[in-house]
Amino acid sequence: MNEEKITGTEKEFLDVFRQLCISRSSWQVWADLMAAMACTLANAVDKSLPRHTAREKEYAECIKRLGGVEKPAKCFAIVVEALERNPDQDFLGKLYMSLELGNHWKGQFFTPYNVCECMAGITINDNIQTLEKQEWISVNDPACGAGATLVATANIFRRKKINYQTRVLFTANDIDRVVAQMCYIQLSLLGCAGWVAVANTISNPVCGDPLMPDEKPGQEFWYTPFYFREEWCRRRQLKIFREQFGALVVPLRKIEAERTTFYFDFEKGEYKCQNS
Repeated sequence: MNEEKITGTEKEFLDVFRQLCISRSSWQVWADLMAAMACTLANAVDKSLPRHTAREKEYAECIKRLGGVEKPAKCFAIVVEALERNPDQDFLGKLYMSLELGNHWKGQFFTPYNVCECMAGITINDNIQTLEKQEWISVNDPACGAGATLVATANIFRRKKINYQTRVLFTANDIDRVVAQMCYIQLSLLGCAGWVAVANTISNPVCGDPLMPDEKPGQEFWYTPFYFREEWCRRRQLKIFREQFGALVVPLRKIEAERTTFYFDFEKGEYKCQNS
């Protein structure tokens, strides 16, 4: 029997999604799907306690409410394939708005991707000479939604031959946990290093260095898999050493980027990463 080929289309995702909504509302199903995907990605690399344990428990509870791992895994595979085939899109954000989930209780309306692309392009073009001289930079979206602006930014860097995976730190936050997880999923699958915080930008802003933000009460941080790549770990270590020893610390040698492959184990229902 031939396995069904996944092509990564919106229709394909919605067909599976609607099967999960037979006895529950679309909002409840969507929230559980996003949480399960985010927990799967995060726990593949972030082993810090008690965060890892809490997300393992949340993942199990979400999968139970979703009726098993098969359909959620297929939805995840469709998202992976969609961004693999066309990374220049806000796949989850577009689905979210098409399902009218933004009106659930906050009246959200996501900025169209082409508008985000235009804004990101203007900002980058105005600063491209400065960016090219720096070892790395950080970009921030304080009300990220599903991450369309940051996704567009990553794609513009790619087209300008700037390796965003090793030279750009993506930081974001949103007051809505579900859409923050959507942003986290898309940034993670596109190989963006950084973090997404569930936090109120006005009343409880994220503080500290973008490499190592201060995690304050009332904030929840999701660190992308590429945040744990060697070059970003070394930069954090260098910052700590410089704060401790100042000028005694010599600059690190240039780090050769290694290839990291992420894949989904459908038998175990786990998302894994592998360096080569």
